[in-house]
Amino acid sequence: MKRNSNRKKRAQQAQPRKVYHSFSPWRFWFVSITVAVIAMLLITRLAYIQIIEPDYLTNEADKRSLRVTKSVTHRGNISDRNGEELAISVPAYAIWVDPKAVKKAYAFTDEEWQASGVESKRTGKIRYSKKKFFESKKWPALAEVLDIKFEKLVQIVKKPKARFVYLKRQVNVPIVDYIKQLKLAGIANQLESHRYYPTGEINANIIGLTDLDAQGIEGIEKSYNRFLQGQTGKKRVRKDRLGNVIDDIEVLTKKKAAGNLQLSIDQRIQAVAYSQLKRAIKIHKATSGSVVVLDVHTGEIYAMANYPSFNPNDRSQYQPYKLRNRAITDTFEPGSTVKPFVIASALIYKKTDIDEVIDTSPGWMYLGGRRVRDGRNLGKINLAMILKKSSNIGVSKLALRLKPGQLQQTFADFGLGNDTGIGLIGESVGRLPLRHRWSDFELATMSFGYGITATTLQIAKAYAILGSGGKSYPITILKTPNPIEGEQVIPRNIALQVVHMMEGVSQQGGTARKAKVQGYRIAGKTGTSRKAEAGGYGDDYIAIFAGLAPASDPRFSIVVMINEPQGDRYYAGDVAAPVFSAVMQSALLLSHVRPDDEQTRYTLLDQLNDAQ
Repeated sequence: MKRNSNRKKRAQQAQPRKVYHSFSPWRFWFVSITVAVIAMLLITRLAYIQIIEPDYLTNEADKRSLRVTKSVTHRGNISDRNGEELAISVPAYAIWVDPKAVKKAYAFTDEEWQASGVESKRTGKIRYSKKKFFESKKWPALAEVLDIKFEKLVQIVKKPKARFVYLKRQVNVPIVDYIKQLKLAGIANQLESHRYYPTGEINANIIGLTDLDAQGIEGIEKSYNRFLQGQTGKKRVRKDRLGNVIDDIEVLTKKKAAGNLQLSIDQRIQAVAYSQLKRAIKIHKATSGSVVVLDVHTGEIYAMANYPSFNPNDRSQYQPYKLRNRAITDTFEPGSTVKPFVIASALIYKKTDIDEVIDTSPGWMYLGGRRVRDGRNLGKINLAMILKKSSNIGVSKLALRLKPGQLQQTFADFGLGNDTGIGLIGESVGRLPLRHRWSDFELATMSFGYGITATTLQIAKAYAILGSGGKSYPITILKTPNPIEGEQVIPRNIALQVVHMMEGVSQQGGTARKAKVQGYRIAGKTGTSRKAEAGGYGDDYIAIFAGLAPASDPRFSIVVMINEPQGDRYYAGDVAAPVFSAVMQSALLLSHVRPDDEQTRYTLLDQLNDAQ
């Protein structure tokens, strides 16, 4: 055995050995060139990035980390003169969907979306195939809570390239929390602002409303939109991958706080004015109406009520005609409410005196072939009786003594034919014809309110001028701590004399006994005018009552206008005067104005305490 093993060893040693070379030139050069090329490419790329396009990586990083954030400014509040909120902004949310994210989450192609609904020939309704999306109960639940049809939701989600579509806006917090619990892909929310009006329909015509983007579109909301809106702040920040802000880069838009408005409106008086106006319109089956309460010494509006109205918190009620602020937009022929101005004009231009007696017999007269008449023959009456009995003959005779330009100038001094300066969008200036030649009949009819037009606010301002002793104050809807001094437009003694004459209107034998206010002397005038129509005047009327109280030292001017009262009782003394009485009493009591009648003072104070 040992001999055989030795033989094998000698045989193996006799065979030639294979030689392996450790170095290969072509491999070396291949590897070297490859490494060099890669190095050159890296160096070239590095040089390209750092020298030719040094901002490339910075821009790429900025795309992934820089964001613009908004600092939302909520719209300013609107309150009355006592601080009661009339319009406030509350947090709300908008629910939106990313259709692309929805399709990605459910792995649907555009073709599958297009084929997901088939119209049924029998019912005409869409029949959906039972795919994963439609089998989920969460999407019908989303449609139900947002009060939209499931078919409409599907159509929104099926939009091929959309990345942002609103589902519903102005959504409250409980609904948002419910939607979050559904955990639906592609559904998100964003914070926005919702406008809420605590007083509802009472102030809708003057406050107005905003759209879904919190932009004022009517009323004060529109007139003072820029002041109430403020300015949303924007800044560029850097965020990490978790969305946390790690650096503030720059301010793009500086945040500007929204302003708050305090109106001159007294909500207590406003509520009474609205309820009394609404009640009268319902009782007399009228079409519309308005009431204005004006402080004669400051020009501040304490109430401006209109009917019809609507609740701005329920947009389903919205109709443009219901939102119109009729006190400043609707014009009408003021009728006999202008007679005090004619008497004032005759006194100013010395065409009469305070004690003159005018013969109105036989109760009618012809001017240019046309007749002017009173309801009955009033005989010989003085100036105060002309107002008390509302004599067309008496006031026409005074107007005919005046030159047309003189009467026009007096009307203009009382603010007719011009804006009141309130500054609200939509105000009408009325119509005061200015021409050199007038017929006697035209001049006579203008003296009892025909041929000219005015708004409820204009009449209220004109009576406020009488009540303030002939001073005209700028009309304002905003509370003014320091009222502007008024401009004297007619002599003080004449204004006070006319106010004293108007006291007889609510007394025994006057045209508006229902305008009386317990404990206070009032001065006022009725106006019942026919409405003009094509070819003349129709059978519809406008009932107006304008007045001041207390007559001893006027504080408020109130005008009530009711449009087209129906039935036999359409006269202003029956329709508008009771509204004036209720509103004026509330305004005087709530403003702590001392009664003229001391005997009823304590009774009225008790009523005031009960009302509060």
